[in-house]
Amino acid sequence: MRNVTEPTSASNKGNEINVREMINQKKNSRNMINVLEKIMPKVLLAVATISILTTIGILYTLLSETFEFFKRVPIIDFFTGTVLRPLSQNPEFGVLPLLTGTIISSVIAMFVAIPIGLMTAIYLSEYASDKVRRTLKPLLEILAGIPTIVYGFFAFTFVTPILREIIPGLQATNILSPGIVMGIMIIPMVASLSEDAMSSVPNSMREGALALGSTRLEVTRKVIIPAAISGIIASFVLGISRAIGETMIVTIASGSSKNFTFDITQSMQTMTAYIVEVTGGDAAAGSTIYYSLYAVAMTLFVFTFLMNLLARYISRRFREEY
Repeated sequence: MRNVTEPTSASNKGNEINVREMINQKKNSRNMINVLEKIMPKVLLAVATISILTTIGILYTLLSETFEFFKRVPIIDFFTGTVLRPLSQNPEFGVLPLLTGTIISSVIAMFVAIPIGLMTAIYLSEYASDKVRRTLKPLLEILAGIPTIVYGFFAFTFVTPILREIIPGLQATNILSPGIVMGIMIIPMVASLSEDAMSSVPNSMREGALALGSTRLEVTRKVIIPAAISGIIASFVLGISRAIGETMIVTIASGSSKNFTFDITQSMQTMTAYIVEVTGGDAAAGSTIYYSLYAVAMTLFVFTFLMNLLARYISRRFREEY
């Protein structure tokens, strides 16, 4: 009997040791989880605080240098002046030529991006099969990954010569060519966001409209687009904001002429192109032209900030919940 019971007791001791080890491992893992649960909120708060502090730092830099500029140049002259000659013997700092160039180039870009992007979104959402959608959408979004400097050289070396054959009076550097290319660059943003908004409309609404005898085009025009209008308009506004902040395309293809004109065949300069020109030039720190860089940057910041606020307001005001 002893020979039988001794192995049994030994095996019981081994089982007890294994169970204790498992219990200890469970306790250790639970303690580790508890420590992580306490640490992670603090880590996430620190990351969020860094982003907020960065934004505050940017605003502080822009505002402090902008106030210094307006101590030297009256704010009324800056926002109402039609002449920008920062390097002349009698410098003038009117921002209207830059505002005009920025707005015109953005409007041209949206005239290209809105119809093409919206029609692309309609096709992907309402007409394309799943296989075609999975193929075309990634190909379309490749445009968003192309560096903007490549778009700039494309506008200057390819689009402008073609436009000069069609429009004889078009200058070698003009606002029309970069506006068109910016529109091409923005197409993926408009198409993707609009397609997401239309795809979020419940299929029951499509099926109900089709059951009543509507064609697919009528369903798209009278049901899907009105239901997704908040997301569609938000994509338009975000596209405009993207066009306003574009730098390299207009810097390369629109030239540096600070003309206050509405002629799209002429060379014009945008706010971003002016910032690049000043930072890459011989503007001495502490000079008036140096501080004008921050005044223009602050104006650009306000423009894009208002565009983003408008997009958020539209998306909330006209949002449809199903």
